[in-house]
Amino acid sequence: MPAPKIRILVAKPGLDGHDRGAKVVARALRDAGFEVIYTGLHQTPDMVAVAAIQEDVDAVGLSIMSGAHNTLFPAVLDALSARGANDIIVFGGGIVPEKDAESLLAKGVGAIFTPGAPLEEIVGWIHAHVKPRSLEI
Repeated sequence: MPAPKIRILVAKPGLDGHDRGAKVVARALRDAGFEVIYTGLHQTPDMVAVAAIQEDVDAVGLSIMSGAHNTLFPAVLDALSARGANDIIVFGGGIVPEKDAESLLAKGVGAIFTPGAPLEEIVGWIHAHVKPRSLEI
């Protein structure tokens, strides 16, 4: 029986309309063998959390280019927590200053990838830090 694939939800929360990077990352993750669900633009944190739970994902990747990262990352973490889904890892990327990235990591975000991060780095981080939740007992 083949090992279960890691399932990742890629989401664009907030009013940010720049989705090229999210689509590039989603495709790279799919090409690396992950199951990827892309939510599309203009998702609320609650919509992201509900989709993550409905799709039974192992991780949520957020793409935020709008500057609202200090609001949206914690809001998604809170929305997942409110639904008992603290075990879903949240990571993401976008325009996030280093000082803000440190703060987000301290709040529970798994990783922040800024523009120009090699796709192989993102894939490698997922392999190292995300395991299929279906394997947990």
